[in-house]
Amino acid sequence: MFQSYALFPNLTAAQNVAYGLPHARARRVEVARRVRELLEMVGLGEHGRKYPAQLSGGQQQRVALARALATAPGLLLLDEPLSALDAKVRVHLRHEVRELQRRLGVTTIMVTHDQEEALTMADRIVVMRGGAIEQIGTPLEIYREPASPFVADFIGVMNFVAATVVGADLVRLGTIELACDADGWAPGTEVTLAIRPEDIVVQEASPALPNAVRMRVEALAFLGSFFRADLVADATTGALLRADLPVDLVRRLDIAEKRALVCVLPRERIRIYPGSTVHR
Repeated sequence: MFQSYALFPNLTAAQNVAYGLPHARARRVEVARRVRELLEMVGLGEHGRKYPAQLSGGQQQRVALARALATAPGLLLLDEPLSALDAKVRVHLRHEVRELQRRLGVTTIMVTHDQEEALTMADRIVVMRGGAIEQIGTPLEIYREPASPFVADFIGVMNFVAATVVGADLVRLGTIELACDADGWAPGTEVTLAIRPEDIVVQEASPALPNAVRMRVEALAFLGSFFRADLVADATTGALLRADLPVDLVRRLDIAEKRALVCVLPRERIRIYPGSTVHR
């Protein structure tokens, strides 16, 4: 199934779906039945006589999917099938393609550069870089336990800050020390700390709490369902951390730019990578 649909413009939707099926005279009835079944399956039962130019982008992609499924393949390859569609149609078709794949039980390999698409549709994700595999795992494993800074930065949003190992359970960031799992790292080793924006806890709390840091809001951007805050602190030598804050929390705590906050970096959410290179 191609990114650009690759439908034959001079054939109707039904004829496109039937293209890969045998057309011997004795099997015409069976072919017609199969085509009707597939068009119904993808929600285009009433559009079989229309030409591609008369269909929307989402409908054309459904025809392309039905054509790919017509021969009952044992393996289905989807090459960035939704990238040419607008955002709302793409989100809708994600669900449809996923449900159809589950119903038919066809082993499917989908190539995509859309991280959200991979997380929502896949049973297992293979992250590749320069033709080499960086990590294989479930969407939750890939997101929560990225094996390398590249995977951490490629899947979702990640904060990276340079730090120094103090002990098996302690690292130094600027002038503060944070508890985290640094077992196996020699004291004095320069490392990169990584934490997701949604894992930074902003609350009305005492800075005496474990891994609590008093920070200042440098910028606050409204992103619909949440605010993204750029946080800095003198104690962290100017290192920038981005935190995703629920709208209700921002309203309740009256969070605004230049406001001082107490932020907690949960120990179990901090990951450590070798080297002090800070990724952006």
